[in-house]
Amino acid sequence: MNRRPSMRRPLRNAAVAALLLVSAPYAWAIDTTEIPDPALQARYQALTHELRCMQCQNQSIADSPVGLASDLRREVQKLIVDGKSDDEVRAWMKDRYGAFILFRPEYSWRNAWLWLAPFVLLIIGAFTALRVVRQRAVMVASDASDPNADSAIDEKPVEQKSVEEKR
Repeated sequence: MNRRPSMRRPLRNAAVAALLLVSAPYAWAIDTTEIPDPALQARYQALTHELRCMQCQNQSIADSPVGLASDLRREVQKLIVDGKSDDEVRAWMKDRYGAFILFRPEYSWRNAWLWLAPFVLLIIGAFTALRVVRQRAVMVASDASDPNADSAIDEKPVEQKSVEEKR
């Protein structure tokens, strides 16, 4: 039997190669940093999930595959091993990269409106809704017309109406 080479195998190999190339950065993003002390390792894990990658901006440095995130992870590891507290590590990162690096920004008078605006808007919305409901209740109570009278307003045929209106 004479079999002709199929095009399926090269296409399949190309698809697998493309998939590996596309997924390779995510494999490099896996943080394999291990600190011998379990307590320090837990602190390291918690801190790397609290700090934002400055390049990706929507991922923590623990989840980001970019080089800057790996540099920041190494810096966090170094600071923790050097004996810095979590607050000192956060403060160091904030001083170097700004408050944007923190996923949970600190409460201050400068950003108080961000924290208080939802509550103020909720109170305004509730007050407005209550006022509208009360006004409509007063309108319904003061309406003395017969609800059945509206349905029988004009029982004249349309043709007769137009003839009478012309006169």
